[in-house]
Amino acid sequence: MAHRTDIEIAREAKKKPIQEIGARLGIPTEHLLPYGHDKAKVSQEFIRSLEDRPNGKLILCTSINPTPAGEGKSTTTVGLVDGLNRIGKKAVVCIREASLGPNFGMKGGAAGGGMAQVVPMEEMNLHFTGDFHAITSAHNLLSAMIDNHIYWGNKLDIDARRIVWRRVMDMNDRALRDMVVSLGGVANGFPRQTGFDITVASEVMAILCLSKDLKDLQNRLGNIVVAYTRDKKPVTCRDIQADGAMTVLLKDAMQPNLVQTLENNPAFVHGGPFANIAHGCNSVIATQTALKLGEYVVTEAGFGADLGAEKFFDIKCRKAGLKPAAAVIVATVRAMKMNGGVAKADLAPENVDAVKKGCPNLGRHIANVKGFGVPVVVAINHFATDTEAEIQAVKDYVASQGAEAILARHWAEGSAGIEDLARAVVKVAEGGTANFAPLYPDDMGLFQKIETVAKRIYHAGEVIADKSIRDQLKAWEAAGYGHLPVCMAKTQYSFTTDPNVRGAPEGHTVPVREVRLSAGAGFIVVICGEIMTMPGLPSVPAANTIRLNADGQIEGLV
Repeated sequence: MAHRTDIEIAREAKKKPIQEIGARLGIPTEHLLPYGHDKAKVSQEFIRSLEDRPNGKLILCTSINPTPAGEGKSTTTVGLVDGLNRIGKKAVVCIREASLGPNFGMKGGAAGGGMAQVVPMEEMNLHFTGDFHAITSAHNLLSAMIDNHIYWGNKLDIDARRIVWRRVMDMNDRALRDMVVSLGGVANGFPRQTGFDITVASEVMAILCLSKDLKDLQNRLGNIVVAYTRDKKPVTCRDIQADGAMTVLLKDAMQPNLVQTLENNPAFVHGGPFANIAHGCNSVIATQTALKLGEYVVTEAGFGADLGAEKFFDIKCRKAGLKPAAAVIVATVRAMKMNGGVAKADLAPENVDAVKKGCPNLGRHIANVKGFGVPVVVAINHFATDTEAEIQAVKDYVASQGAEAILARHWAEGSAGIEDLARAVVKVAEGGTANFAPLYPDDMGLFQKIETVAKRIYHAGEVIADKSIRDQLKAWEAAGYGHLPVCMAKTQYSFTTDPNVRGAPEGHTVPVREVRLSAGAGFIVVICGEIMTMPGLPSVPAANTIRLNADGQIEGLV
C-alpha cells in the first residue's frame, strides 16, 4: 500500500458510470449533463425541484493549523463519507475544486489521498469541467469593459486612479502582482497601475459559491463595486453593463459537478475560493443540493479552523441559513509534535512530551468551534510512525477539553478504517446538542467585527490599522455596507500573522494592511500581515516534475 502514490491508486479505481452515482441520489439521467463517463453537472431544473424536501445533517470537517507534517483534512472528509455509507447512512461529500496555482506550485491537489480519494483525480486537479476558466473569463471580461468604457469617453466619470477591479488568472505568478497597463500610446488607452490576483481569490468565485441560482448570481455580479468616480461615488458592474454577459459565461459553471469516491459514493465538487485570502468553502448550491439528497453531508473548509471554519460559520452559514450538526477537527500526532517544537526531520521517534506540548493548538481550535455552538469530534489521522503512547496522549488531552478523539486509518484502509469516527459523528450529530450561532451580529461595526475575530478566534491582544483604513470602513458603513461580515485574509500557518509562530499564542498584534469591499459576494475582505492575493511559485515548483510518461499517463501530480 505505502509504495503506491495517490495518482496510482486513483488510476486503478473501479469507477461506476456517473449515471449510476446519480441514480443512488435519485437524480434522473436527463438531469445529468455528462462530461465524459465519470463526471456530470446537475441541472438547475432538478435542483429547483428539491426546494420542499427536508435537509439532512451537515457536518463540517476542519483541522488544526497546517504544518509541513501533514494533517489530511480533505482525505478525512472523503474517508468519513465512505465510512458513513459503510455503516448504513446515505452520505454525500461536498468539497472544493482544485486551483492550478497550488497544483503546479507546492500544495498539491484537493481530492483527498490514499484510499480516501475523489475520482477522477487527474481531471479534478486540472481543467475538470472548465468552471475556473469560466470564472477567469467572466472576471476579465469585466476588467476589459471597464477600460473600454474609459477609452470611449468615460460617461460614468470613472477616476482611473480609483479602479479597484483587478484582473485574475488561475496560476501563481508573482510578476503580475503589481503592473502598469495601457502603455504604448493613445490607441491603447490610458496608462494606470493595476495587477493580477489568483482566480480563486476573485470576487466572482466568491459570488458563484454564495449564489442560490442564476438570478441571484446576476444580481450579485451587478452589485460588484469596480471603481469610484472623481467625487468618490461607487461605480458597479451593473453600471458598466457587464452583469448579463458575465452571467452567460457562468451559466454552466453554476451547475454543481457530481463525481464519486474510490468506494463509489457520491461527491459534489464545486467552486474553490482560497481559505487564507477568500472564504474557503465549496458552493452553497452544491451543499444545499446535497442536503436535500442525503442523510449526511460532509463538507470541508480550507486550512485550519481559525480561517476556514470561522468563514464557513460567519459567512457561508450566515448567508445561506445553514445549521451544522457537528464538526470534525483533524489532527495528527506528527503535527502535534511540530507544534511542540520538533523539527520535521525528527518526527519519527516517539516523543510524548512534544505531543503534549503541541496539543494546545488543537485545544484552541476545539474551543473556537464550540464557541459557535457546534459540537466537536477530533479525528486523529493515523500515520505509521505513531505510537500507542503518543495517540493516547492526544486522546487524553482532547478528553480534558470536553471532546472525544478517534483514531482513523482511512488513508490506508478506506472506509473500514474510519467506522469508529463515523459512528462517533452520528452519535454527536443525532444528539441534538448543536445550537449554531455566528460569532458576531450583523449590526456590529465593521472594525468591531475584525476585532471580535482577532480576539476571540486568534486570541490577539489588539488589532492595528491606519486611520485611512478605519475611515474607509466608516465610509462603507455610511454607504450601507456595515451589515456585511468580514473575510479575514491572513496566513494559514499560525493564529498570528507570522507563519513561523506555532502553538496557541496569546496577546499578539494583528496588523490590517488593506480592506476591500466585495459588495456582490457580500463581505469585507480584511488583508492582514504579509498575505498575498497572488501567490508566487516556490524555488522548486511541483511543475518541474509533472509530465506525461511513455504511456501518455500523467506523472508528478500529487
